[in-house]
Amino acid sequence: MINKNSMLELTRLVIICILTFTISACQDLRVEKVNDGPIINPSTTTKVALLVPSGSTDENQEDLAQNLIRAAKMAITDHPKAKIEMLIFKTAGDPIKAEAAAKKAISQNVKLIIGPLFAKSAESVGKIAAANNINVLSFSNTSSIAGNNVFILGNSFQNTSDRLLGFAYQKGYSKISVVLPDTEAGRVAANSVKLSSKSNNLNFVGSYDYPFSADGIAENAYRITRKIRRSDSDAVVLTADSASGLPLLAEFLLAKGLPIKDIKILGLSRWDIPQSTLNTPGLRNGWFTVPDGAAINDFNKRFKKVYGVPPHPLAGFAYDGMKIFATLLSEGNSGAAQRSQLTRPQGFKGASGAFRLLNNGSAQRALSIAEASAGALRIISPAPTRFGGSGAFLYEITN
Repeated sequence: MINKNSMLELTRLVIICILTFTISACQDLRVEKVNDGPIINPSTTTKVALLVPSGSTDENQEDLAQNLIRAAKMAITDHPKAKIEMLIFKTAGDPIKAEAAAKKAISQNVKLIIGPLFAKSAESVGKIAAANNINVLSFSNTSSIAGNNVFILGNSFQNTSDRLLGFAYQKGYSKISVVLPDTEAGRVAANSVKLSSKSNNLNFVGSYDYPFSADGIAENAYRITRKIRRSDSDAVVLTADSASGLPLLAEFLLAKGLPIKDIKILGLSRWDIPQSTLNTPGLRNGWFTVPDGAAINDFNKRFKKVYGVPPHPLAGFAYDGMKIFATLLSEGNSGAAQRSQLTRPQGFKGASGAFRLLNNGSAQRALSIAEASAGALRIISPAPTRFGGSGAFLYEITN
């Protein structure tokens, strides 16, 4: 039988346990919130690090770095209410130097890191930043480095594939196959097609690769064409771009009997770079994606007006990274450097149109669907200009 003293002692222990559990839980919650990123005071000046690939002997990297700096400055100028001090650090495109730059930036109390460009550098920077509760908005498009505190601002294969196959599904296509070079990039692209097929309720019926060479294309075109026809595909995705033999691949597939009137050709790359690719008979009436042309034209005009020259094609990523932070700061958001706010569902309006950062670290960007037509392109589905209440793009909105 439990006496009075024993009962009091038991009660005391229970209370201690409850309090201990509560304190522990609160500590866990506090840690979780801290790992979201630093809380800042929007009424005071906040330091942001911009990591650019300058400091090497590569003139192209030097030019790009200058463009990234200029674009980031434009974003700050566009938001006069945002009090931002931008600190610039050179990485020379080297992971070790990028890591050193990140350490120096953090020692100077930056609250957010924008950049660097290359995937390995961004990965190195991400590890240093994570240990200091700092988020990183890199210029990379390599999905494998995205996640935790690292975001990629570049357009990924997955984003392109999701848009392209979502549109194909709307137009009645149901059986998808993919043709890819036997490279790491090719495999990543093909996997994106497979994932997009699943998310869009399409049947993924085959993946066909070839050695990455002109001979590889020529010697395998008939085999691939035959397998596509036997798979009963009604749409086939080509992952290659013009620089990696897309025109040659399309030419050989057509010559070996691929019926492009019955099977829709889709592309994960820009067929309009260079524009001569659009003359390829094997791509005729095929679909591919392009960014929001109106948004890009507006950004390019403003950039040229300020700096006297058109921007580098990648300059918009620096604008977008700084745009996110400046937008949140100008709204008085104390979580402007925190993951929970960087990934807000309504997204932002950037250099190439509407976009948002996702919890998996990737960027979801608005894209138009273009059709190849006799050496030119025709926009058949304009890029959406905003997100709906559910966070999905509103594709019925036109520019």
